[in-house]
Amino acid sequence: MSIEPLARGIGMTSQRTRDRLVERLKSQGINNPAVLEAIRTVPRHLFMDEALASRAYEDTALPIGNNQTISQPYIVARMSAAILTAEGRGKVLEIGTGSGYQTAILAKLFKKVYSIERIRSLYEQTANLLQKIQVPNLSLRCADGYLGLPHVAPFDAIIITAAPPEIPEQLLQQIGPNGCMVVPVGDSRSQQLLRITRQGDRLVEEVLNQVSFVPMLKGRG
Repeated sequence: MSIEPLARGIGMTSQRTRDRLVERLKSQGINNPAVLEAIRTVPRHLFMDEALASRAYEDTALPIGNNQTISQPYIVARMSAAILTAEGRGKVLEIGTGSGYQTAILAKLFKKVYSIERIRSLYEQTANLLQKIQVPNLSLRCADGYLGLPHVAPFDAIIITAAPPEIPEQLLQQIGPNGCMVVPVGDSRSQQLLRITRQGDRLVEEVLNQVSFVPMLKGRG
């Protein structure tokens, strides 16, 4: 069966509903045209359980199993726009593939997307979906995200979709010249979304938002 009719959606998953989400994001300060177009065209309802599909275009996080969530569209858009300040749009590393929704958004914005998921069952499910909907320019791995991909580095951008208690040093080393990392840092009580930009020999840090993400764990699940 072709995935195309499912991707188009009907009712609460229709293009009109997606367009309304884009307008809400604009009103919240998301104004990067490439990011808004990616949100408009990637069918978020395909990345969650069918029972929750009617809620796909609400601006809220939703469960995807394995104690993981699909991030709310505002946060996906905010993080995506934040890393587009990087000098190049060549290679991006995503830590935490999860449902694959953020991955599919990144594939609209970068020439090559590398993504790591530590949970084997989630990795296999998401890899199958991304292949079905023919998302291009992807390289997916089931591995420990704390290690990154040193043999592929440096990256123009790194995006981390779970919260470590502190910024992983090994990943900082994989940021390319004039590149950046966006990462939520903290514990279950308090987390800040940070952008770290490499400027010559310096790493410049700025706070973007207060956020709430699942914790970033070591090893493979």
